[in-house]
This record gives sequence, structure tokens and C-alpha cells, in this order.
Amino acid sequence: MNVLEQILELKDRINYSIIGQNRLTERLLIGLLADGNLLLEGLPGLAKTRAVKSLAKELNTGLSRIQFTPDLLPSDITGTEIYQPESDEKFIFQQGPIFSNLILADEINRAPAKVQAALLEAMEERQISVGGKTHKMEPLFMVLATQNPVEQEGTYPLPEAQMDRFLMKVLIDYPDTDAEKKILRLVREESKVQINGNMPLNTEMIFKAREEIKDVQVADAAEQYIVDLINVTRFPMKYSEDLVKWIDYGASPRGTIALDKCARVAAWLDNRNYITSDDIRSVVHDVLRHRLILSYEANADRVTADRVIDELLKVVAV
Repeated sequence: MNVLEQILELKDRINYSIIGQNRLTERLLIGLLADGNLLLEGLPGLAKTRAVKSLAKELNTGLSRIQFTPDLLPSDITGTEIYQPESDEKFIFQQGPIFSNLILADEINRAPAKVQAALLEAMEERQISVGGKTHKMEPLFMVLATQNPVEQEGTYPLPEAQMDRFLMKVLIDYPDTDAEKKILRLVREESKVQINGNMPLNTEMIFKAREEIKDVQVADAAEQYIVDLINVTRFPMKYSEDLVKWIDYGASPRGTIALDKCARVAAWLDNRNYITSDDIRSVVHDVLRHRLILSYEANADRVTADRVIDELLKVVAV
């Protein structure tokens, strides 16, 4: 099998484990292949944790689950230096759970900002600085943070600086009725017998896929379309009165880069070496919904970020 076929097999394996969440599986793969971090938002019980565990199992990679709570400390995530009097080096660095391949930051908004910020350097620079020393992360490293959109009591909203470091924010909804029946059958089968999974796929294919994705072509027209979409979020007065009312602050250049990366991955998964406007439009909601700061008026009128992005797509020429 070539690299694309292996990735598509990985997608099928995950879909078998988390029925009815095909969009989530696709976004997990896009984040993995684009070497980015994902913020997963959905109600409890919608297979967020199961999806991440399934991805780690099929790739046979390390998985660290960090349950974020109000009393968590930054050193509980990054690790700390421990005094060892009998050692030549008096202080030995004890690695924290962030030193793994896949990091499941469960209910990330349960912890205060200083703990959330402990992830920032790892997410952006792929390294951790403790005691004046820098410690590199694994070559395959991805943070998958989850949060509950409903239960907001005792939570700490993520700062804009941290939100911007997530490649995509993925909204997870209920499965349809047919998928729910299949979920029941799958869980019943799992309770009867331990299902022996397939042999894990080689993680080297992830790095090979990333190299192939770098060769996906972006035409000038597609590049201009990406830039125009981002530009509307910053200067809405040139395009729409509604957008002026709804947007306080637009997307940063990270949004432009993320949109380009995700569109190239989407094209590659569709077995093309060039991107189209459809590739851009297919990922734009996930890339931009957490990068737009909406106005008080928009929040008062219950205008969501997705509705704002729908308006962006209407006013920007393809």
C-alpha cells in the first residue's frame, strides 16, 4: 500500500471504533498530518476520549491523559527538577505527562490560566523550558484538548493567545439514529468478548505523508482566496454591514497559515496534488471559529462564529 492508502485505512479503523463521527475522524487526521493541535468541543459521551484512544492504539504511540482541575499546577504537566544529593548532577529533571506523542488535555478549561499556559510553549515550539534548560518533545507530538460547551460553572475561559495556537476547533454533535443503533451493537459485542484489533500501523507513514503534502500545489487564485477570507475578518467594513456589527477582532496570520495547511491536507486526502476552493471551504469553519472575537452585539443576538463564517463565504468571491 502507498502512504495515502495507509492513511485511509487508519481512517476506516478509527471510524469502526467511533461510529457516527466521521467528521471528527477526518479532523483528527487533518490535524495529525498538518502537525497541529486540536480543540474538541462537545457534550460528555460523544466519543472525544474514545477517538483519541483509538488513534493512539492504531498507531501504537504513547498517549498521556491529563485531567485538568482547578488545583492542577504547571509542574504537574511539564515536570519538575528533583534534588538528588547522591548524584553528580544535584538536580534531575523528572518528565511530566506532556512528554508523550498524543496528549489528551481533558476539560482544559477547568484549570486556571497559568496551568493552561504551561501547554503554550510545547504546542508552538515543541519544547519545554524548566530550570533554565530546554527539553525537546517527541517528533510525533499532538495536543488534543477537550471542553464542555454547556457546563461553564467553575471554568476558566481559554485566553485568546492559547486559542490561536490550536490549528482547528472541532464541534462534535450527536450521532444520527442509525449510527446510535450501531453504537449499541458495538458496545454489546465489546462487552461479550475482547475484540482483537489489527496490527498497529507504522508511524513512519505519518512523516512520509507530511512530506508528500508539502508538494501539494497552491495556485495564485487559491492563495488569494485564502488571504481574502482572512482579510474580511480584519476589515469587515469593506464588505458587509452585518460583519461590522458582529466582529470585534479578526484572525491573525496563524489563521492564514492554518487555512493553507488544512486545505493542502484535504486535497491530499482526496488524492490531488493541488487545492481548490472547495478544499478551503471544507475546513474554513474549523480553522476560523475560535480565532474570531465576536462583538457584544453578536453575543446578545446569539450570532455564532459559524454564522459569521457563513457570511464571510457569501461576500468573498471565489
